[in-house]
Amino acid sequence: MRHAIAPGTGDPANFTLGDCSTQRNLSDEGRGQAERIGAALKANAVPIDTVLTSQWCRARETAERLGFGPTEAEPALNSFFGNRGDRDRQTEALKARLFELDAAGMKAALVSHQVNITALTGVYPASGEIVVISLGDDGKVRVDGRIETE
Repeated sequence: MRHAIAPGTGDPANFTLGDCSTQRNLSDEGRGQAERIGAALKANAVPIDTVLTSQWCRARETAERLGFGPTEAEPALNSFFGNRGDRDRQTEALKARLFELDAAGMKAALVSHQVNITALTGVYPASGEIVVISLGDDGKVRVDGRIETE
């Protein structure tokens, strides 16, 4: 899924990965959106064994507010909006991780950014939108559906 509502585009010039005060963060509306998405997923008994997240604060906070327990930072989910040259390397690393999870029989919720999701799936998601994917025997990622959360 794309992180919840975080007004603006990209990150400020003084962006530092470990310092949320330098980043574009969730708004109050985005915090509520993430909590509602988590509640809806639980109400619909969506099986989620693990939650992987970008290390960006807006993605991490979205993942935490879903309420599925501990989240795990996954660098392959980090935004490459500011460095498009990382697109192919990160997308391949993410595919490898997805195939590892699938081989282990694990269902994962991934919280990332528009550019990452578009690179993986071809879908341009809205804030908080969920793109449901599966992995084909041919090694490709298939889009099985989209869930517009609000």
